[in-house]
Amino acid sequence: MKQNYTITPGKSYPLGATWMGNGTNFSLFAENAEKVELCLFNNENNEVTRLELADRDHQVFHCFINEVAPGALYGYRVYGPYVPEEGKRFNPNKLLLDPYAKAISGDMNWSPSVFGYNLNDEEQDLSFSDLDSASFVPKSVVVDPSYDWEGDVHPDISYTQTLIYELHVKGFSQLNQRIPENLRGTYAGIAHPDSVRYLKSLGVTAVELMPVHQFIQDGHLLEKGLSNYWGYNTIGFFAPHSGYSSSGSYGQQVKEFKDMVKALHKSGIEVILDVVYNHTAEGNQLGPTLCFKGIDNESYYRLEQDNKRYYTDYTGTGNTLNTRMPAVLRFIMDSLRYWINEMHVDGFRFDLASTLARGLHEVDRLGAFFDIIHQDPVISQIKLIAEPWDVGEDGYQVGKFPAGWAEWNGKYRDIMRRFWKGDPGMLGEFAQRFMGSPDLYMQDYRRPTASINFITAHDGFTLNDLVSYNKKHNEANQDDNTDGEQHNDSWNCGWEGDTDDGAINYLRNKHKRNFLATLLLSQGVPMICAGDELGKTQKGNNNAYCQDNEISWINWAAMDDELSKFATKVIHLRMKHPSLRRKAWITGDQIDSDGLLDIAWFSGDGEFMNEQTWNSEELRCLGIFLHGEGIQGTDEEGAEILDDHFLLIFNADSFASGFKLPEGKFSKSWTLVLATGDDRNLKNRYEQEELVNIEERSLVILKAEKLYNYY
Repeated sequence: MKQNYTITPGKSYPLGATWMGNGTNFSLFAENAEKVELCLFNNENNEVTRLELADRDHQVFHCFINEVAPGALYGYRVYGPYVPEEGKRFNPNKLLLDPYAKAISGDMNWSPSVFGYNLNDEEQDLSFSDLDSASFVPKSVVVDPSYDWEGDVHPDISYTQTLIYELHVKGFSQLNQRIPENLRGTYAGIAHPDSVRYLKSLGVTAVELMPVHQFIQDGHLLEKGLSNYWGYNTIGFFAPHSGYSSSGSYGQQVKEFKDMVKALHKSGIEVILDVVYNHTAEGNQLGPTLCFKGIDNESYYRLEQDNKRYYTDYTGTGNTLNTRMPAVLRFIMDSLRYWINEMHVDGFRFDLASTLARGLHEVDRLGAFFDIIHQDPVISQIKLIAEPWDVGEDGYQVGKFPAGWAEWNGKYRDIMRRFWKGDPGMLGEFAQRFMGSPDLYMQDYRRPTASINFITAHDGFTLNDLVSYNKKHNEANQDDNTDGEQHNDSWNCGWEGDTDDGAINYLRNKHKRNFLATLLLSQGVPMICAGDELGKTQKGNNNAYCQDNEISWINWAAMDDELSKFATKVIHLRMKHPSLRRKAWITGDQIDSDGLLDIAWFSGDGEFMNEQTWNSEELRCLGIFLHGEGIQGTDEEGAEILDDHFLLIFNADSFASGFKLPEGKFSKSWTLVLATGDDRNLKNRYEQEELVNIEERSLVILKAEKLYNYY
């Protein structure tokens, strides 16, 4: 790289490093800074020059340099007062990442120099460190934005047709022997034809990628030989994590990410990102100075009002981004629009989204963040999913997000676990969750698809471990098994872990089928945690955030083929029948001339559920009739074909139950579609009011005979 540069004022917008074809424009927001220097590096990590951004428009420093091209490494040094008690932590000895960097290269080395204060000083963060951090921190990369998308467009799949598959970029393909070794665990590994083929055959319509924004490894984990596997420790909100790139970290990771998105889109699969805009990797007052803290600490972070030395923490990670500040809101919106417009992603799942809504301390569901998104013509048109809670007071906000948002429905998860566990008095709330949680989402013109239903996610037991372990086994995390959720929703069967007992294995497998079938038959949008359909186990670890190894990775060689086939069958059943994935609410209203309702609820005697049976502490068997109101298509003569009627029978009891089928107006006869228990004990066809023997803790699906007057 040349030692002499032609520097001109450039422009204040866009923020970040923008390759213009004949040079690069650099622009940095730093409202409270006094001076900003741009530092350029060669590929040997040596600083070759410092150039002052002498031009400033209001709060933005900027310049244009002809000689800087894509692949160049850079960082900033920002000057200003170091007065932690006033929230000011400027220290030009610390090389800082560009908040708008489109790519980041290099790993973090946890040297004492990465801290703005002297580690051994008695006053800790009140002291000032003069150690230079440039050799120990990652560098921002200038990126060429040009890319041939080959006409790629968003698949734009409706929520009613959506099946979300939550996966980890590395863990999904790391052990897949059918993928070339150099591509495993990378964006290219997901784009590989074998991966895409599997996702498509399963019936996945959207992959929800765990954090792919550039993140930092925690020092305390590295000291233990562990790592931040999940990646909820973001430092680069525009940069795809370089550790998932098979092709390089000098901008190649951007192209590889785009290649992945393009490959998935060609197969009709959307890409949703799990994003962490609530906090950063810089932690609290004792954390490192890597980016925001040194650029403008007062602007980017929520600080305690009575002592700005300390950070307000609604996230449990040490800091909270300050979404009350217009510049921070702009930063988040710019990041979201970048991933939509330039990287072609189709939606976002917002980690700890309640944090983003906070005004002073309370959660304000009409906060500026949501108002701006609602008004944005780009962001408002893609899938927006909230994790509707944080660790602050009143942070649990399930059902309280604005129209246009979907939510991870934690109540669905909890109730379905309790129902299949056999807890008493669960029928009423089970029905609410099964119908899409109208008690949570029917207001404000929200639809059943506002509910993202899930049984398991990355955080907690896998599906296999949920039904196999009585308690967590997080010993490998080296925290004396004190981390992770303390409660558990397992069955406390007196057995756990590996066993060759045939009866126990049959029970476990049936539990897994029950959960998968319930999830995929419920109204709302189902989300499967990657590997659950394959019998993935973490050996009882319910908090594998730090396990970048075989504990977390999907073991394709040990996949449960039968469970995978079952999951695929139920997914395809759901996708084929619109009555199982409705856009409108099920109301219980009469919808045809025969007096049939859109939904009817039956107890085991074939009678309608009544107040007494709904409130029963003992009843655990329930039948649900679903009217086939959805238009499925047309026949050869152009006549409309309506969907089938279904009867779903749930038996969460510990003993088999005889279930009397309803009277003939619902159907003269019924055909067996699916059973989670041993279907050899069932007939293929049943007549009206006939008794069906429903195995203990199992689910049976029957389809109505197609009658002329219905169709």
